[in-house]
Amino acid sequence: MRAFHEHNEQHQSSAVIEALLSGQNMARISDAGTPLISDPGYVLVHKAKQAGIKVSPMPGPSAVISAMSVAGIATDQFGFFGFLPSKQTARIKALQIIAHRDQTVIFYESPKRILACTKDMLTVLGDQRIVCLAKELTKSFETIKTDTLPALLDYLQADTGHQKGEFVILIAAIEKNNRVKGEAQLDKILPILLAEMGTSTAAKLAAKITGIDKKHCYQRAIDL
Repeated sequence: MRAFHEHNEQHQSSAVIEALLSGQNMARISDAGTPLISDPGYVLVHKAKQAGIKVSPMPGPSAVISAMSVAGIATDQFGFFGFLPSKQTARIKALQIIAHRDQTVIFYESPKRILACTKDMLTVLGDQRIVCLAKELTKSFETIKTDTLPALLDYLQADTGHQKGEFVILIAAIEKNNRVKGEAQLDKILPILLAEMGTSTAAKLAAKITGIDKKHCYQRAIDL
């Protein structure tokens, strides 16, 4: 058994590759969930493949897939974002980028930040978006709540125990009519902004106003 984490991944990967090349067989395992999914291991797998070593997956539990199967939110298209930034300003920016995606958005959150994150989601996404909070999946205290953000915020604040555990958060895709409104707003403000400032600055400000991805706003701006 070897400890393998983000602080020793580079060093341990080289040592493991040497052991594998000498003829040993080894398995990368996680305390919970599937290795490499928001978990160290990419460097090791990358180096192993470069060295011509065969790497095979072994089926195991995945919090993302488990949560998707019981959330009651569309799963035909989804994007996984690992952990959002821990700082509020950066987290809000990340939420603004994903707010208008037309697919289910999934990410992890820690018990220390779940309340703050839910408040930020309410600020950015509004009070009608459907969100699922899933924690302690497949364990004794498994909890899965799918509701609007005000209801989920009430649940978290009702009992500090509700904030304990590792969370998987699923955000339902924006409704088509809301995205249409956002695009219409973008069409209206972009020409005005471009008349007063450069393309990059105008796109950045338009993204803040509409909540639409800055890259999309920039592309629209240069197409005008």
